Amino acid sequence: MDTSTLTRPLPLRHKNEPCCAPVEAPSLSQAQTMVLAKRLRALGDTTRLRILDLLAQQHAPLCVCDITPQFSQNQPTISHHLKLLREAGLIDTEKQSIWAYYWATDDGRRTLAAVKTLI
Repeated sequence: MDTSTLTRPLPLRHKNEPCCAPVEAPSLSQAQTMVLAKRLRALGDTTRLRILDLLAQQHAPLCVCDITPQFSQNQPTISHHLKLLREAGLIDTEKQSIWAYYWATDDGRRTLAAVKTLI
């Protein structure tokens, strides 16, 4: 464990001494944790991360027929990735005739911006 970032020294404990230090509750609720975990799972795939980045760069929604050629996978695989991103709330879609158009949601853009800070 890297202790260089600790702001105070660790307590010294001896065997059989009670451990009675107060413990703070997690700051994330169960619902927040579930939403965040779903988003992180969606972004844990390189193709999905690149799809979100592609959509976030656009000024208008993209048709699935414009998204698919940007990747080496075929259309059913890209559609599956789009579905997972949509279920995570990172992108949205609207169907017009036989085509589906996709765009990054505000949450998707914010999440992508936060993830990019990890680089």
